[in-house]
Amino acid sequence: MSKFTAAVRRLLVREEGATMVEYGLMVALIAVVAVAAVGTLGGRVSTTFSGLTF
Repeated sequence: MSKFTAAVRRLLVREEGATMVEYGLMVALIAVVAVAAVGTLGGRVSTTFSGLTF
């Protein structure tokens, strides 16, 4: 049983997993901001370019 508890403690103390989670959260936040920006500005840009004639 002590080997099991030692293994669990090692998993909880390791910081590599926490770092991966933090990077995952940052990527998710960047993706949400990018989608919101495209959704907000997409219609305006489309309207602007549809009025152009060459």
